[in-house]
Amino acid sequence: MPGTRLDAIDRMILAELQADGRMTNVELARRVGISAPPCLRRVRTLEEQGYIRGYHADVDPRELGFEVQVFAMVGLVSQAEADLSAFEARCRSWPLVRECHMLNGEVDFILKCVSPDLRTFQTFLTESLTAAPNVASVKTSLVIRQAKGEPGVPFEVLEERLARQA
Repeated sequence: MPGTRLDAIDRMILAELQADGRMTNVELARRVGISAPPCLRRVRTLEEQGYIRGYHADVDPRELGFEVQVFAMVGLVSQAEADLSAFEARCRSWPLVRECHMLNGEVDFILKCVSPDLRTFQTFLTESLTAAPNVASVKTSLVIRQAKGEPGVPFEVLEERLARQA
């Protein structure tokens, strides 16, 4: 099972950094109950192994003038691997697309987009997204408000599962 290769200290380090990536190594070490040098070694190992992909500020799009948030459900003409990869590459090149997830079922991809205004999003929608090669359909839903926005993973669920298996 993924996550079991990590010991309890590693999982605590990840949980703490997920909650506050700006804390000092000394504070992190204090919170997880080890000294600073081994804590720093563990963090570096977690980074090298890909458990920690980076450190980012959690910015508020609306406060920065990105008033429009939209989810776009995209259906493709072809789901051949080369066509899926080409669409994913195109999504990575579009600045308004902040997340791109391939799905199974009726919709091939869901995109999370942000835009300063509806006109800018409409231009992107008509000139880029719906005009892109292999795009068969696009359905959009405008975000009214966000009820929950928790980053990362729920470590408490993993800890409960590991405790049940022990």
